[in-house]
Amino acid sequence: MKSESLKSILFFLITISSLFVLCRTSETHSVIKNKPNVLIILVDDLGYGDISSFGQKKYKTPNIDKIGTNGVSSTSFYVPTPYCAPSRATLLTGRFPLRHRLTKNPTPDAGVEIDNEGLHPDEITIPEIFKKGGYISKAIGKWHLGHKPKFFPVAQGFDEYYGILYSNDMRPVQIIQNKDTIKKPVDQRFLTTDYTEKAIEFIKRQKENPFLLYLAHAMPHKPLAVSDKFYTPETPNDLYADVIRELDYNIGKVMATLEELKILDNTIVIFMSDNGPWYGGSSGGFKGMKATTWEGGIRVPFMIQYPKVFPKNKKIDIPLWSPDILPTLCTLTNIELDSNIILDGKDITSILQGKNSMHAPIFSMHNEEIMSVRKGKYKLFLNKPRYRKKVDLATWSDPRAPDGTTIIAQTEGQATPADYPGVSPEKPKNKIQLFDLEKDPTESKDLASLNAEIVKELMLEYKKFKATF
Repeated sequence: MKSESLKSILFFLITISSLFVLCRTSETHSVIKNKPNVLIILVDDLGYGDISSFGQKKYKTPNIDKIGTNGVSSTSFYVPTPYCAPSRATLLTGRFPLRHRLTKNPTPDAGVEIDNEGLHPDEITIPEIFKKGGYISKAIGKWHLGHKPKFFPVAQGFDEYYGILYSNDMRPVQIIQNKDTIKKPVDQRFLTTDYTEKAIEFIKRQKENPFLLYLAHAMPHKPLAVSDKFYTPETPNDLYADVIRELDYNIGKVMATLEELKILDNTIVIFMSDNGPWYGGSSGGFKGMKATTWEGGIRVPFMIQYPKVFPKNKKIDIPLWSPDILPTLCTLTNIELDSNIILDGKDITSILQGKNSMHAPIFSMHNEEIMSVRKGKYKLFLNKPRYRKKVDLATWSDPRAPDGTTIIAQTEGQATPADYPGVSPEKPKNKIQLFDLEKDPTESKDLASLNAEIVKELMLEYKKFKATF
Protein backbone atom coordinates (compact mmCIF):
# COMPACT_ATOMS: atom_id res chain seq x y z
CA MET A 1 0.00 0.00 0.00
CA LYS A 2 2.82 2.34 0.93
CA SER A 3 4.52 1.48 -2.35
CA GLU A 4 1.42 2.46 -4.36
CA SER A 5 1.17 5.76 -2.47
CA LEU A 6 4.80 6.56 -3.15
CA LYS A 7 4.30 5.81 -6.86
CA SER A 8 1.27 8.12 -6.97
CA ILE A 9 3.16 10.92 -5.27
CA LEU A 10 6.16 10.45 -7.56
CA PHE A 11 3.91 10.48 -10.64
CA PHE A 12 2.24 13.66 -9.39
CA LEU A 13 5.57 15.43 -8.83
CA ILE A 14 6.90 14.42 -12.25
CA THR A 15 3.70 15.65 -13.89
CA ILE A 16 3.83 19.00 -12.09
CA SER A 17 7.53 19.37 -12.97
CA SER A 18 6.86 18.61 -16.65
CA LEU A 19 4.02 21.11 -16.77
CA PHE A 20 6.27 23.76 -15.18
CA VAL A 21 9.02 23.15 -17.76
CA LEU A 22 6.45 23.19 -20.57
CA CYS A 23 5.00 26.49 -19.35
CA ARG A 24 8.44 28.05 -18.98
CA THR A 25 9.42 26.84 -22.47
CA SER A 26 6.18 28.19 -23.94
CA GLU A 27 6.68 31.51 -22.15
CA THR A 28 10.27 31.79 -23.38
CA HIS A 29 9.20 30.98 -26.96
CA SER A 30 6.47 33.62 -26.73
CA VAL A 31 8.91 36.26 -25.49
CA ILE A 32 11.43 35.46 -28.23
CA LYS A 33 8.75 35.35 -30.93
CA ASN A 34 7.45 38.80 -29.95
CA LYS A 35 10.87 40.45 -30.04
CA PRO A 36 11.17 43.08 -32.79
CA ASN A 37 12.97 42.21 -35.99
CA VAL A 38 15.90 44.38 -37.03
CA LEU A 39 16.61 45.50 -40.59
CA ILE A 40 19.74 47.59 -41.18
CA ILE A 41 19.92 48.99 -44.73
CA LEU A 42 23.45 50.26 -45.31
CA VAL A 43 24.22 51.82 -48.70
CA ASP A 44 27.72 52.42 -49.99
CA ASP A 45 29.13 55.92 -50.62
CA LEU A 46 25.69 57.58 -50.58
CA GLY A 47 26.04 61.31 -49.98
CA TYR A 48 24.08 63.39 -47.50
CA GLY A 49 22.28 65.08 -50.40
CA ASP A 50 21.62 61.96 -52.48
CA ILE A 51 18.05 61.37 -51.26
CA SER A 52 15.18 63.78 -51.72
CA SER A 53 14.24 64.14 -48.04
CA PHE A 54 17.80 65.36 -47.40
CA GLY A 55 17.74 67.91 -50.22
CA GLN A 56 18.09 66.11 -53.55
CA LYS A 57 16.10 67.96 -56.24
CA LYS A 58 17.00 66.17 -59.49
CA TYR A 59 15.15 62.95 -58.71
CA LYS A 60 12.86 61.49 -56.04
CA THR A 61 13.44 58.74 -53.49
CA PRO A 62 9.93 58.22 -52.08
CA ASN A 63 10.50 54.78 -50.56
CA ILE A 64 13.63 55.78 -48.66
CA ASP A 65 11.99 59.05 -47.62
CA LYS A 66 9.05 57.08 -46.21
CA ILE A 67 11.31 55.51 -43.58
CA GLY A 68 11.94 59.01 -42.23
CA THR A 69 8.30 60.03 -42.61
CA ASN A 70 7.27 57.02 -40.54
CA GLY A 71 10.08 57.52 -38.05
CA VAL A 72 12.96 59.79 -37.10
CA SER A 73 15.61 61.42 -39.29
CA SER A 74 18.95 62.48 -37.82
CA THR A 75 20.26 65.52 -39.66
CA SER A 76 23.63 65.53 -37.87
CA PHE A 77 24.62 61.88 -37.96
CA TYR A 78 28.27 60.88 -38.30
CA VAL A 79 30.46 57.93 -39.12
CA PRO A 80 33.99 57.78 -37.64
CA THR A 81 35.88 57.46 -40.92
CA PRO A 82 35.20 58.75 -44.43
CA TYR A 83 35.83 55.33 -45.98
CA CYS A 84 34.35 51.87 -45.83
CA ALA A 85 35.87 49.18 -43.63
CA PRO A 86 36.48 51.02 -40.33
CA SER A 87 33.06 52.66 -40.60
CA ARG A 88 31.35 49.29 -41.09
CA ALA A 89 33.30 47.69 -38.25
CA THR A 90 32.21 50.49 -35.93
CA LEU A 91 28.56 50.02 -36.89
CA LEU A 92 28.70 46.30 -36.05
CA THR A 93 30.75 46.60 -32.84
CA GLY A 94 29.79 49.98 -31.35
CA ARG A 95 33.51 50.73 -31.06
CA PHE A 96 35.73 53.48 -32.50
CA PRO A 97 38.29 52.22 -35.08
CA LEU A 98 41.23 52.75 -32.73
CA ARG A 99 39.48 50.35 -30.36
CA HIS A 100 38.41 47.63 -32.80
CA ARG A 101 41.73 48.10 -34.64
CA LEU A 102 40.51 47.93 -38.23
CA THR A 103 41.65 51.32 -39.50
CA LYS A 104 42.19 50.68 -43.22
CA ASN A 105 40.35 48.99 -46.07
CA PRO A 106 41.24 45.34 -46.75
CA THR A 107 41.99 45.17 -50.48
CA PRO A 108 42.36 41.76 -52.17
CA ASP A 109 44.00 43.08 -55.33
CA ALA A 110 46.45 45.53 -53.76
CA GLY A 111 49.40 43.22 -54.41
CA VAL A 112 50.00 42.58 -50.70
CA GLU A 113 48.22 39.83 -48.75
CA ILE A 114 48.07 40.45 -45.01
CA ASP A 115 46.67 37.59 -42.91
CA ASN A 116 45.41 39.86 -40.13
CA GLU A 117 43.72 42.38 -42.44
CA GLY A 118 40.15 42.32 -41.16
CA LEU A 119 37.96 42.74 -38.10
CA HIS A 120 39.63 40.81 -35.30
CA PRO A 121 37.73 37.59 -34.49
CA ASP A 122 37.73 38.55 -30.80
CA GLU A 123 35.56 41.59 -31.50
CA ILE A 124 31.92 41.11 -30.46
CA THR A 125 29.44 41.99 -33.21
CA ILE A 126 25.71 42.75 -33.26
CA PRO A 127 24.81 39.29 -34.65
CA GLU A 128 26.87 37.56 -31.96
CA ILE A 129 25.03 39.53 -29.27
CA PHE A 130 21.63 38.97 -30.90
CA LYS A 131 22.22 35.22 -31.26
CA LYS A 132 22.01 34.99 -27.46
CA GLY A 133 18.63 36.72 -27.69
CA GLY A 134 17.23 34.06 -30.02
CA TYR A 135 17.74 35.91 -33.31
CA ILE A 136 18.53 34.37 -36.70
CA SER A 137 20.79 36.67 -38.72
CA LYS A 138 21.86 37.17 -42.30
CA ALA A 139 24.27 39.58 -43.99
CA ILE A 140 23.65 40.42 -47.63
CA GLY A 141 25.92 42.51 -49.83
CA LYS A 142 29.20 44.22 -49.12
CA TRP A 143 31.18 43.00 -46.11
CA HIS A 144 34.67 44.57 -46.33
CA LEU A 145 35.75 43.42 -42.88
CA GLY A 146 38.23 40.88 -44.21
CA HIS A 147 38.21 38.45 -47.13
CA LYS A 148 40.06 35.53 -45.53
CA PRO A 149 37.83 32.72 -44.14
CA LYS A 150 38.50 33.64 -40.51
CA PHE A 151 36.96 37.08 -41.17
CA PHE A 152 33.91 35.90 -43.16
CA PRO A 153 30.49 37.07 -41.91
CA VAL A 154 29.59 33.50 -40.86
CA ALA A 155 32.74 33.49 -38.70
CA GLN A 156 31.77 36.83 -37.14
CA GLY A 157 28.29 35.95 -35.87
CA PHE A 158 26.01 35.89 -38.91
CA ASP A 159 24.13 32.64 -39.56
CA GLU A 160 24.03 33.27 -43.32
CA TYR A 161 25.84 35.41 -45.87
CA TYR A 162 25.40 36.26 -49.54
CA GLY A 163 27.41 38.92 -51.33
CA ILE A 164 30.78 40.36 -52.36
CA LEU A 165 33.29 40.37 -49.50
CA TYR A 166 34.75 43.80 -50.38
CA SER A 167 34.14 46.77 -52.67
CA ASN A 168 32.59 46.03 -56.05
CA ASP A 169 35.57 47.57 -57.88
CA MET A 170 38.08 45.18 -56.31
CA ARG A 171 39.11 42.05 -58.16
CA PRO A 172 38.08 39.27 -58.22
CA VAL A 173 34.43 40.36 -58.21
CA GLN A 174 32.70 37.23 -56.96
CA ILE A 175 29.62 36.26 -54.98
CA ILE A 176 30.20 34.28 -51.79
CA GLN A 177 27.39 32.28 -50.20
CA ASN A 178 28.28 31.51 -46.60
CA LYS A 179 31.81 30.15 -47.28
CA ASP A 180 31.70 29.22 -50.95
CA THR A 181 32.23 31.12 -54.19
CA ILE A 182 29.08 30.59 -56.28
CA LYS A 183 29.39 33.25 -59.00
CA LYS A 184 32.40 34.72 -60.82
CA PRO A 185 32.50 37.13 -62.57
CA VAL A 186 29.46 39.16 -61.52
CA ASP A 187 27.33 41.26 -63.84
CA GLN A 188 26.75 44.18 -61.50
CA ARG A 189 23.79 45.47 -63.48
CA PHE A 190 21.74 42.85 -61.65
CA LEU A 191 23.35 43.29 -58.23
CA THR A 192 20.77 45.56 -56.57
CA THR A 193 17.94 43.29 -57.74
CA ASP A 194 19.84 40.17 -56.67
CA TYR A 195 20.45 41.45 -53.14
CA THR A 196 16.82 42.52 -52.84
CA GLU A 197 15.52 39.11 -53.87
CA LYS A 198 17.78 37.42 -51.31
CA ALA A 199 16.57 39.82 -48.61
CA ILE A 200 12.91 39.14 -49.39
CA GLU A 201 13.49 35.38 -49.42
CA PHE A 202 15.13 35.54 -45.97
CA ILE A 203 12.36 37.71 -44.52
CA LYS A 204 9.65 35.36 -45.77
CA ARG A 205 11.51 32.33 -44.44
CA GLN A 206 12.01 33.87 -41.00
CA LYS A 207 8.70 35.74 -40.65
CA GLU A 208 7.66 33.66 -37.61
CA ASN A 209 10.94 34.24 -35.75
CA PRO A 210 12.89 37.33 -34.70
CA PHE A 211 15.53 38.11 -37.29
CA LEU A 212 18.43 40.47 -37.89
CA LEU A 213 18.97 41.36 -41.54
CA TYR A 214 22.02 43.42 -42.47
CA LEU A 215 21.34 44.53 -46.07
CA ALA A 216 24.53 46.23 -47.28
CA HIS A 217 23.90 47.34 -50.87
CA ALA A 218 26.88 47.85 -53.17
CA MET A 219 25.46 50.93 -54.84
CA PRO A 220 26.19 53.76 -55.40
CA HIS A 221 29.84 52.74 -54.92
CA LYS A 222 31.68 52.76 -58.22
CA PRO A 223 31.39 51.23 -60.73
CA LEU A 224 27.85 52.52 -61.03
CA ALA A 225 25.62 49.73 -62.33
CA VAL A 226 21.89 49.56 -62.96
CA SER A 227 19.41 47.15 -64.55
CA ASP A 228 17.77 47.85 -67.90
CA LYS A 229 14.52 48.69 -66.11
CA PHE A 230 16.09 51.86 -64.67
CA TYR A 231 18.85 52.59 -67.17
CA THR A 232 18.21 55.77 -69.19
CA PRO A 233 21.02 56.04 -71.75
CA GLU A 234 19.00 58.64 -73.63
CA THR A 235 19.61 61.00 -70.70
CA PRO A 236 23.35 61.80 -70.60
CA ASN A 237 25.20 62.13 -67.28
CA ASP A 238 22.27 60.50 -65.49
CA LEU A 239 23.70 57.10 -64.50
CA TYR A 240 24.08 58.06 -60.84
CA ALA A 241 20.42 59.10 -60.69
CA ASP A 242 19.42 55.81 -62.37
CA VAL A 243 21.30 53.88 -59.69
CA ILE A 244 19.63 55.78 -56.83
CA ARG A 245 16.18 55.37 -58.36
CA GLU A 246 16.73 51.62 -58.58
CA LEU A 247 17.96 51.49 -54.99
CA ASP A 248 14.88 53.37 -53.86
CA TYR A 249 12.54 51.07 -55.78
CA ASN A 250 14.12 47.94 -54.33
CA ILE A 251 14.18 49.26 -50.78
CA GLY A 252 10.47 49.89 -51.31
CA LYS A 253 10.03 46.23 -52.27
CA VAL A 254 11.67 45.07 -49.05
CA MET A 255 9.51 47.41 -46.96
CA ALA A 256 6.38 46.26 -48.84
CA THR A 257 7.26 42.65 -48.01
CA LEU A 258 7.41 43.48 -44.30
CA GLU A 259 4.04 45.18 -44.60
CA GLU A 260 2.42 42.31 -46.53
CA LEU A 261 3.62 39.85 -43.88
CA LYS A 262 2.18 42.15 -41.17
CA ILE A 263 5.54 42.45 -39.41
CA LEU A 264 6.53 46.00 -40.44
CA ASP A 265 5.33 47.57 -37.18
CA ASN A 266 7.36 44.99 -35.27
CA THR A 267 10.54 45.68 -37.24
CA ILE A 268 13.19 48.25 -36.35
CA VAL A 269 14.31 49.67 -39.70
CA ILE A 270 17.52 51.68 -40.02
CA PHE A 271 18.69 53.38 -43.22
CA MET A 272 22.11 55.01 -43.53
CA SER A 273 25.30 55.34 -45.57
CA ASP A 274 28.78 54.16 -44.59
CA ASN A 275 30.45 57.48 -45.50
CA GLY A 276 30.17 60.46 -47.81
CA PRO A 277 29.92 60.38 -51.62
CA TRP A 278 32.52 59.70 -54.25
CA TYR A 279 32.44 61.57 -57.56
CA GLY A 280 28.96 61.94 -59.00
CA GLY A 281 27.11 62.04 -55.69
CA SER A 282 26.02 64.99 -53.58
CA SER A 283 27.27 66.04 -50.16
CA GLY A 284 24.16 68.17 -49.70
CA GLY A 285 26.17 71.38 -49.90
CA PHE A 286 28.82 70.38 -47.34
CA LYS A 287 32.54 70.64 -47.99
CA GLY A 288 34.55 67.65 -49.11
CA MET A 289 33.72 64.08 -50.08
CA LYS A 290 34.59 60.48 -49.33
CA ALA A 291 38.15 60.10 -47.96
CA THR A 292 38.04 63.56 -46.32
CA THR A 293 36.97 64.39 -42.77
CA TRP A 294 35.19 67.56 -43.80
CA GLU A 295 31.44 67.32 -43.21
CA GLY A 296 30.90 65.97 -46.73
CA GLY A 297 32.96 62.88 -45.91
CA ILE A 298 31.62 61.91 -42.50
CA ARG A 299 28.08 63.34 -42.14
CA VAL A 300 25.56 60.88 -43.60
CA PRO A 301 21.79 60.52 -43.86
CA PHE A 302 20.28 58.41 -41.07
CA MET A 303 16.68 57.31 -40.46
CA ILE A 304 15.10 54.91 -38.00
CA GLN A 305 11.53 53.60 -38.01
CA TYR A 306 9.89 51.67 -35.17
CA PRO A 307 6.37 52.94 -34.42
CA LYS A 308 6.14 51.18 -31.05
CA VAL A 309 8.86 53.48 -29.71
CA PHE A 310 9.57 56.41 -32.03
CA PRO A 311 7.31 59.23 -33.24
CA LYS A 312 6.56 59.81 -36.90
CA ASN A 313 8.17 62.42 -39.14
CA LYS A 314 10.53 63.80 -36.49
CA LYS A 315 13.88 65.43 -37.20
CA ILE A 316 16.72 65.48 -34.67
CA ASP A 317 19.68 67.84 -35.17
CA ILE A 318 21.69 66.78 -32.09
CA PRO A 319 25.03 65.32 -33.26
CA LEU A 320 24.87 61.51 -33.11
CA TRP A 321 27.09 58.80 -34.56
CA SER A 322 27.21 55.17 -35.65
CA PRO A 323 28.70 53.74 -32.40
CA ASP A 324 25.28 54.57 -30.88
CA ILE A 325 23.50 51.98 -33.03
CA LEU A 326 24.54 48.80 -31.18
CA PRO A 327 23.60 49.93 -27.63
CA THR A 328 20.37 51.47 -28.94
CA LEU A 329 19.34 48.24 -30.67
CA CYS A 330 20.10 46.27 -27.51
CA THR A 331 17.79 48.55 -25.54
CA LEU A 332 15.01 48.31 -28.14
CA THR A 333 15.22 44.51 -28.25
CA ASN A 334 15.78 44.08 -24.50
CA ILE A 335 19.05 42.24 -25.07
CA GLU A 336 21.54 42.57 -22.24
CA LEU A 337 25.02 43.82 -23.08
CA ASP A 338 28.14 42.38 -21.52
CA SER A 339 29.38 45.09 -19.17
CA ASN A 340 32.97 44.10 -19.94
CA ILE A 341 32.67 45.32 -23.54
CA ILE A 342 33.94 48.89 -23.88
CA LEU A 343 31.62 50.79 -26.21
CA ASP A 344 32.08 54.27 -27.67
CA GLY A 345 28.38 54.88 -28.29
CA LYS A 346 25.35 55.21 -26.05
CA ASP A 347 21.68 54.33 -26.15
CA ILE A 348 20.10 57.26 -28.01
CA THR A 349 16.46 56.13 -27.73
CA SER A 350 15.45 59.11 -25.60
CA ILE A 351 17.28 61.54 -27.93
CA LEU A 352 15.49 60.12 -30.97
CA GLN A 353 12.20 60.45 -29.08
CA GLY A 354 12.96 64.13 -28.46
CA LYS A 355 13.15 63.65 -24.69
CA ASN A 356 16.88 64.26 -24.22
CA SER A 357 19.49 66.49 -25.83
CA MET A 358 22.66 65.28 -24.13
CA HIS A 359 25.32 63.46 -26.14
CA ALA A 360 29.05 63.04 -25.66
CA PRO A 361 31.52 64.56 -28.15
CA ILE A 362 31.93 62.89 -31.55
CA PHE A 363 35.26 62.13 -33.19
CA SER A 364 36.53 61.35 -36.69
CA MET A 365 39.75 59.74 -37.80
CA HIS A 366 41.80 58.91 -40.90
CA ASN A 367 44.24 56.00 -40.89
CA GLU A 368 45.66 56.05 -37.35
CA GLU A 369 45.04 59.71 -36.50
CA ILE A 370 42.07 61.27 -34.76
CA MET A 371 41.19 64.15 -37.06
CA SER A 372 38.37 66.11 -35.45
CA VAL A 373 36.06 66.46 -32.48
CA ARG A 374 32.52 67.84 -32.58
CA LYS A 375 30.72 69.00 -29.45
CA GLY A 376 27.48 70.90 -29.78
CA LYS A 377 27.72 73.32 -32.67
CA TYR A 378 31.52 73.43 -32.76
CA LYS A 379 33.92 71.22 -34.69
CA LEU A 380 37.65 71.34 -34.02
CA PHE A 381 40.17 69.93 -36.48
CA LEU A 382 43.17 68.45 -34.68
CA ASN A 383 45.03 67.67 -37.90
CA LYS A 384 44.88 69.07 -41.41
CA PRO A 385 42.14 67.35 -43.42
CA ARG A 386 42.59 66.36 -47.05
CA TYR A 387 42.01 68.98 -49.71
CA ARG A 388 41.11 68.83 -53.39
CA LYS A 389 44.12 68.51 -55.64
CA LYS A 390 44.02 69.47 -59.29
CA VAL A 391 43.37 66.60 -61.69
CA ASP A 392 44.16 66.64 -65.40
CA LEU A 393 40.92 65.27 -66.77
CA ALA A 394 42.49 64.76 -70.17
CA THR A 395 44.85 62.11 -68.80
CA TRP A 396 42.84 60.82 -65.82
CA SER A 397 41.69 57.22 -65.95
CA ASP A 398 40.21 54.86 -63.40
CA PRO A 399 42.18 51.60 -63.08
CA ARG A 400 39.06 50.01 -61.57
CA ALA A 401 36.68 51.08 -64.32
CA PRO A 402 34.38 48.50 -65.98
CA ASP A 403 36.33 46.39 -68.46
CA GLY A 404 33.57 44.00 -69.55
CA THR A 405 35.34 40.92 -68.19
CA THR A 406 36.55 41.28 -64.59
CA ILE A 407 34.37 44.29 -63.73
CA ILE A 408 31.04 44.24 -65.54
CA ALA A 409 28.85 47.34 -65.47
CA GLN A 410 27.81 50.22 -67.74
CA THR A 411 30.82 51.79 -69.43
CA GLU A 412 29.07 55.04 -70.31
CA GLY A 413 28.21 57.65 -67.69
CA GLN A 414 30.65 56.60 -64.97
CA ALA A 415 31.54 59.52 -62.68
CA THR A 416 34.91 61.29 -62.90
CA PRO A 417 36.78 63.94 -60.87
CA ALA A 418 34.85 66.51 -62.90
CA ASP A 419 31.81 65.47 -60.86
CA TYR A 420 33.05 66.69 -57.46
CA PRO A 421 30.21 66.03 -55.00
CA GLY A 422 30.65 68.87 -52.51
CA VAL A 423 32.15 72.28 -51.80
CA SER A 424 35.76 72.05 -52.92
CA PRO A 425 38.23 72.20 -49.99
CA GLU A 426 41.41 74.18 -50.42
CA LYS A 427 44.68 73.32 -48.71
CA PRO A 428 44.30 74.30 -45.03
CA LYS A 429 46.64 76.96 -43.71
CA ASN A 430 46.50 75.83 -40.09
CA LYS A 431 46.61 72.46 -38.37
CA ILE A 432 44.12 73.50 -35.68
CA GLN A 433 40.86 74.86 -37.10
CA LEU A 434 37.57 75.64 -35.38
CA PHE A 435 34.20 75.95 -37.10
CA ASP A 436 30.72 76.89 -35.91
CA LEU A 437 28.64 74.41 -37.92
CA GLU A 438 25.34 76.11 -37.12
CA LYS A 439 26.43 79.39 -38.71
CA ASP A 440 29.03 77.96 -41.09
CA PRO A 441 28.06 74.46 -42.29
CA THR A 442 30.54 74.64 -45.19
CA GLU A 443 33.48 75.03 -42.77
CA SER A 444 34.70 78.20 -44.44
CA LYS A 445 35.53 80.52 -41.52
CA ASP A 446 38.20 79.34 -39.11
CA LEU A 447 37.42 80.72 -35.63
CA ALA A 448 40.32 79.12 -33.74
CA SER A 449 42.31 82.32 -33.22
CA LEU A 450 39.25 84.13 -31.83
CA ASN A 451 38.04 81.40 -29.45
CA ALA A 452 40.95 80.16 -27.38
CA GLU A 453 38.69 78.86 -24.58
CA ILE A 454 36.55 76.75 -26.90
CA VAL A 455 39.68 75.34 -28.56
CA LYS A 456 41.05 74.50 -25.11
CA GLU A 457 37.80 72.81 -24.08
CA LEU A 458 37.65 70.66 -27.21
CA MET A 459 41.34 69.80 -26.98
CA LEU A 460 40.66 68.54 -23.45
CA GLU A 461 37.80 66.36 -24.75
CA TYR A 462 40.17 64.95 -27.37
CA LYS A 463 42.87 64.16 -24.80
CA LYS A 464 40.35 62.47 -22.50
CA PHE A 465 39.07 60.35 -25.36
CA LYS A 466 42.50 59.43 -26.68
CA ALA A 467 43.58 58.34 -23.20
CA THR A 468 40.98 55.56 -23.27
CA PHE A 469 42.87 53.59 -25.94
